Amino acid sequence: MYKLIAIDIDDTLINDNKEVTPATQTALEQAVAKDVVVTLATGRAYASAQAIARQTGLNVPIITYQGALVKNLMDEKVLYERYVPIEAARKLFEYCIEHNLHLQTYIDDKLYAREVNQHLIDYATLNGTQYHIEPDFNKLIEQPTPKMLIIDDPAFLDELQPILRELLGDNVHITKSKPQFLEIMHKEGTKGAALTFLADYFNCDLKDAIAVGDSWNDHEMLEVAGLGVAMGNAIQPLKDIADYISASNNEDGVKEVIEKFILNA
Repeated sequence: MYKLIAIDIDDTLINDNKEVTPATQTALEQAVAKDVVVTLATGRAYASAQAIARQTGLNVPIITYQGALVKNLMDEKVLYERYVPIEAARKLFEYCIEHNLHLQTYIDDKLYAREVNQHLIDYATLNGTQYHIEPDFNKLIEQPTPKMLIIDDPAFLDELQPILRELLGDNVHITKSKPQFLEIMHKEGTKGAALTFLADYFNCDLKDAIAVGDSWNDHEMLEVAGLGVAMGNAIQPLKDIADYISASNNEDGVKEVIEKFILNA
């Protein structure tokens, strides 16, 4: 019997219209009624993820910033937090200035960038996030941040990843949430590390946990969970490591997982 299910938000829980369908909502409620812990695991900031979690009626801790922050919905107590090491943040900032790359960061759950550009506008629109401009970005680099993000052409970011891995060292985790989003967290800021923490928090063996996602930033949690599920619309590398492939996010794939492995168990 599965006791915990962690679900990615974008292109997993919500469809392409950014909605949780009534059918999926009902399945979530039925899982909770069976005393299964239903949580979200997302690259989004807490404020953005919180709105969706509350919309679905969840009241448990949720995994945000790719796993760098686990926070209660009810009292907003922080349970798990990992910050980008300051030395790595400084190196990343200097590299992005030198190469004229768009870099954004998060301080106290607020999104900051040096200037307004189309990358920032599109990102804020996509996530329903308000942004703040701080031209003196040096002020921000010294402050704790769970995540830094570069937005650029997907092929360019693929070339940039190994360069940044060498530059920033082993204390950071670098992943993609979407082809054009390169995200940098603490090395323990992964969905897998956060799911491991939450399973322990709820006294649940990881073999009794399900993880559902669509992108490569989900692979760590699919690998640690007893059942790793890739959505029908997931990237092929995630499907290759999944235990089960569900329907797409536009075909209530999350509902299918809950019905097959929780309600009909």
